[in-house]
Amino acid sequence: MRPFETEFAADLRPDLADAYRAALPGARAGVLARLWRGLCVDPLPRVAGRRRVGAETVLTLTDGRRLAGPSGDWRFPEPTADRPVTLDGRRHEHPAELLSALAWPEAERLRAEIDHSVAGLALARANAVGPAAPFPRRTPVEHEQSVVDGHPLHPCCRNRTGFLATDHLAHGPEHGPVVGLDLLAVPPDACLARGSWPAELREGDALLLPLHPWQSRHVLPRLGLAPHRPGALPAHPLMALRTFALDGRPWQVKTALSTRLTSSVRDISAGSTRSGVAVSDFLRNAVDRLDGPLRLQTTRATAAVLVGGEPSPDLAAVIRDVPEARPGETVLPVAALTARPRDGGCPPLCALAGDDPAAWLAGFAALAVPPLVTLLAWGVALEAHEQNLLLVLDGDRPARLVYRDLADVRVHPERLDAAGLAGHDLPERLRTDTRGLHAKLFGSFVATTLAGLVTTLAAHAPAERLWNAIGSRIRHAYDALPGTPFARADRRALLTAPIPAKPLTLMRLDPATPARAHRPNPFTPREEWGG
Repeated sequence: MRPFETEFAADLRPDLADAYRAALPGARAGVLARLWRGLCVDPLPRVAGRRRVGAETVLTLTDGRRLAGPSGDWRFPEPTADRPVTLDGRRHEHPAELLSALAWPEAERLRAEIDHSVAGLALARANAVGPAAPFPRRTPVEHEQSVVDGHPLHPCCRNRTGFLATDHLAHGPEHGPVVGLDLLAVPPDACLARGSWPAELREGDALLLPLHPWQSRHVLPRLGLAPHRPGALPAHPLMALRTFALDGRPWQVKTALSTRLTSSVRDISAGSTRSGVAVSDFLRNAVDRLDGPLRLQTTRATAAVLVGGEPSPDLAAVIRDVPEARPGETVLPVAALTARPRDGGCPPLCALAGDDPAAWLAGFAALAVPPLVTLLAWGVALEAHEQNLLLVLDGDRPARLVYRDLADVRVHPERLDAAGLAGHDLPERLRTDTRGLHAKLFGSFVATTLAGLVTTLAAHAPAERLWNAIGSRIRHAYDALPGTPFARADRRALLTAPIPAKPLTLMRLDPATPARAHRPNPFTPREEWGG
């Protein structure tokens, strides 16, 4: 075991330590598959050439060395003894050891994060709490906590910088804990609040700010603060770890967590505190105009402690309304459909889609595509990846969609004006051009959500047939839209141009990179695809 893996094992009870050690080889392969995908897909300056030879992809590095491993389109298969990842012919089974062999100075930080990711993934698989109910009857919290492996594409899928093994067990949603959120009493002149803050999170004139207990231990002491009511708010962590559902409340809480989870430090910016409610109101008005199957998880309120007169990113919270579910319905992130079951086997989507996966995908696309491309034509791009996009099931039938986490949308001012949407007061950070709109929506919805659904169902039907079923729904949606120049440009880009995607590995090697990865367009004939 590598040192970080050994540190984790030392903190575990004996039976869990044994299960953890047994899970390490699979975790290494899972993280290596994600890293290998990044090396194959991202525009890395140290990669001089790529070519696909049958089931193998070969990379030529700028220093002349040769990397080889299993090929993939959207999600790459885990390396095996028969299909390994090699550097100049030498097999590498641990992703951190592959980075050590590459000896890229800019990869030191990523190597440490990948060491943590492997250990965290092994612990998740060893100790994950399986849902008590069959898939259609699971609660929303059980669906959220069923996503054991984390981000399906990122090599840091289970990295939580600064977390000990005991922190993973106490706070990771895959472990099924109940987390006691601390409450910090903040006088009215010491905080910035927007929206309708819940009455039960007030005490006299003071606002009671929910804090993640990890945040209380690591951030409050250096500010000379302490919780007013430690552990007072029992809550269930959702997929994002720092967002919580609370029994019996019509709202959820997103807390600040000043450490790196997967790829980003998860604090809450001053801009989000100031504008979160206004952005939510704007998006709700736009979505209401659609009068269709898409809903929003709206932001009810935001608040932050003022430090030096500014809202502190470290001491902030967001209150969101709980997505509506009618009797007989359940709400789940799309990621729960494609999540690897604890005991292996095919993800829940396989059974849900039944004997005709293409028909199920066409039905899903019929729900999702029209509102997403209409909003795009109006100048609003949602980051509709598998964590942000919730599916409402009526039994096993897709009924509606809910979009959450509104801070990362992008808007195009000229398109908003043409559509009659009042977006002049939206923050500058949300504004972009047409290329930025396409990168936001296509990179999230096509390259992650749809790619994940297709990859999962490709075990039961040809991938080309599945993509064709989605493509026909896209064409139908655009045929029903007014043929504005914006809509025509969007249609052409979505159906014919390479699909932009976040270069997740490059972004950890060079956090300031403006580059994007691109994948072959799945809606063009397969013979037109590159390698």
